[in-house]
Amino acid sequence: MEENEKKPKINMPRFNLSWLYMFIALTIGYLYLTSDGSGMDKQITYTEFKEMVNKGYADKIIAYNDNTVDMFIKPQYVKEVFKEDAKKVGRSPSIHIEVGSIESLDKFMEKAQEEGKFTGSISYKKKDDMFGALFWNIAPLIFIVAIWIFIMRRMSGGMGSGGMNPFNVGKSKAQVYEKGDQNNRITFKDVAGQEGAKQEVQEIVDFLKQPQKYTELGGKIPKGALLVGPPGTGKTLLAKAVAGEADVPFFSMSGSDFVEMFVGVGASRVRDLFRQAKEKAPCIIFIDEIDAVGRARSKGPNMGGNDERESTLNQLLTEMDGFGTNSGVIILAATNRADILDKALLRAGRFDRQIHVDLPDLNERKAVFEVHLKPLKLDSSVDVDLLARQTPGFSGADIANVCNEAALIAARHQKSAVGKQDFLDAIDRIIGGLEKKTKIMTTAEKRTIALHEAGHATLSWFLEHANPLIKVTIVPRGRALGAAWYLPEERQITTKEQMLDEMCATLGGRAAEELFTGHISTGAMNDLERVTKQSYGMIAYAGMSDKLPNLCYYNNEEYSFSKPYSDRTAELIDEEVKRMINEQYDRAKKMLSEHKEGHNQLAQLLMDKEVIFAEDVERIFGKRPWASRSEEIMNTDESPKALESEEVDSSVPQLENKEA
Repeated sequence: MEENEKKPKINMPRFNLSWLYMFIALTIGYLYLTSDGSGMDKQITYTEFKEMVNKGYADKIIAYNDNTVDMFIKPQYVKEVFKEDAKKVGRSPSIHIEVGSIESLDKFMEKAQEEGKFTGSISYKKKDDMFGALFWNIAPLIFIVAIWIFIMRRMSGGMGSGGMNPFNVGKSKAQVYEKGDQNNRITFKDVAGQEGAKQEVQEIVDFLKQPQKYTELGGKIPKGALLVGPPGTGKTLLAKAVAGEADVPFFSMSGSDFVEMFVGVGASRVRDLFRQAKEKAPCIIFIDEIDAVGRARSKGPNMGGNDERESTLNQLLTEMDGFGTNSGVIILAATNRADILDKALLRAGRFDRQIHVDLPDLNERKAVFEVHLKPLKLDSSVDVDLLARQTPGFSGADIANVCNEAALIAARHQKSAVGKQDFLDAIDRIIGGLEKKTKIMTTAEKRTIALHEAGHATLSWFLEHANPLIKVTIVPRGRALGAAWYLPEERQITTKEQMLDEMCATLGGRAAEELFTGHISTGAMNDLERVTKQSYGMIAYAGMSDKLPNLCYYNNEEYSFSKPYSDRTAELIDEEVKRMINEQYDRAKKMLSEHKEGHNQLAQLLMDKEVIFAEDVERIFGKRPWASRSEEIMNTDESPKALESEEVDSSVPQLENKEA
């Protein structure tokens, strides 16, 4: 047995402010009890006082401003006055008297002095308030201590029971999930979809379970992995599943928990976090939203290198760099802004790998739906495949919101189970907002909106690469006056022809207004915003311009003070954007003129029914000439609805299908 193991543990008493309070109270009590210990005192009347003065007993007299008098007795008369031995009455025995006024006392004492009955001294003093003086001496100290305790508690707030101790300011605020905690344990079975990400993090589980399998060959266990992806894709859940599968302690902390208003607190918490982790190794440290502390240095508005956030980041880099032994400690971090992280944080040896957690595809959305549908009471009409197809671009959090909203809608209608229509209504509610059938519109406004939406529907029906139409409505929803729903195909890449067709269909609403009403309105603002952004992206980023081919001016630096092209190039980009949009706008007007009769029938049907579906459009125009896989899926349902919508009012942001 080692020598340090033989030494008994010494339990040192913890510092507590109650000991300080008790010491102050005992000191005050001692001063109070010992302040009058110089001699015995006695209370007499004014008449007795005059008799003693006339007898010559008085040695010294002190008069106070509160009409009280202390008379000190000559030593030879002490026994006669106090009826006690001189040794028992103390060194300076005195007698207290209350007089009517100081003036009457002065007259009496002057007369006694003239007659020779009093030969001592007379003095006048101001009465001291012992408790008042004690209070004013101690009150500032009490006030300073109270302010200090208040500040320390605010600094250490949110730390549970430890937050009440001001000495825990620099302690880590991480939540610890211990090994073997079955109540909070999460495994890969609880994480639906994300098969690629789960496959990558499975290696981390193997590292923690069987480290010798890799170290025997000379390999080193990775120190960290960075989970990167859009919000709501399950990065935090995936990290907890890694800890649950490996059955090791799990330290969970947010990046903002490190940063405080006081310098040095963040770095101290980083040191304490890694100290605790080393004690419980093997374990996992998970830092959520690491961009709060890991932002690139010397690029903030303050341009300084000594602020609290940067000192915290420097300490984190030092701990991850392995100056101490970090054996068995693996760091997982999550962010949706990996482009702004410090390069030193991302280098090999700190975060050895980046795991991309993307939005779920069709099969993964189906798996996510199956997880969130388990606690719901469903009827036989619910089709999980249909729900997955109609929610492209939805994250796991969005799908959870759809399931919860469907249950609320079913409960609102007094249903005993959640049906298919409840889910479809929930998707519409989340995308476009609540229907507002009570919003008042004039006949002219309603006709303009119907022509606008019919223009979108007509062009999307005849353009080859436009997204297939699902539903069109002129019922106000949220702040939009009308909307058209599409079922976009999930593409990995998008061609120029596909983007131009989508741009032409988006401009169909404005083109229909100008052709068939003779004027334009503000209802196409959202459409114009989308096509402008899309055209600038095609020309400046994707190199899809005839005059600026194969050029990309994308700059991902957050604090860039100069544009990566000249003023002449900027003018050329603007000209190309105008040319591209005008070409598609003229193309949209030409196609609407060719199908004028069918467009007017569709607009009138929309005014009569307010909501029309793809089969209504097919009855007017015939079968769509450009059949696609999405349309085949769409035709499997009688009244399907989908994600992407064209909105009349620009105040509602457009949900776009983000493609590479």
